[in-house]
Amino acid sequence: MRDLERLWRDFRLPIRYALHFANGDTYDVALASDKPSGWKVLAPFDVSDMLAREPDWTSSVDGLISVELGQGGVLWGGDGSYGSEGFVARLAPDRSLIWAIFFMESNPFEEIQLFDEIAAFTSTSGIEVTVDINDPRNPVAVNG
Repeated sequence: MRDLERLWRDFRLPIRYALHFANGDTYDVALASDKPSGWKVLAPFDVSDMLAREPDWTSSVDGLISVELGQGGVLWGGDGSYGSEGFVARLAPDRSLIWAIFFMESNPFEEIQLFDEIAAFTSTSGIEVTVDINDPRNPVAVNG
């Protein structure tokens, strides 16, 4: 079992600005107010190496909002162990992880708007990130 799958079983994610896929692919990300999507994808990294160095550097995640998807599954957003953290995720119909994005300084995400295949997540501090729910590596802006 991959490290990320093991963490997700306990609803935990590494404490790092990152995009995680269930297959183990992980990327650094950054909030980016100059981007229409509100964030950007940076370089890939090895989450197993990170956890080998800092095995306890994880945060519990708790959902505050969800939107059921017509094709099954759910979009989920919420908070981490610390008040400044927030996450957004897409889960499969069995609630297993498809992808998750963790932000260390966004505050919890409490609102989701779905526009076809694009989701806009808004945090309690007003940060908005938009995501192509099928491929979050290609963030886009909501036009509607």
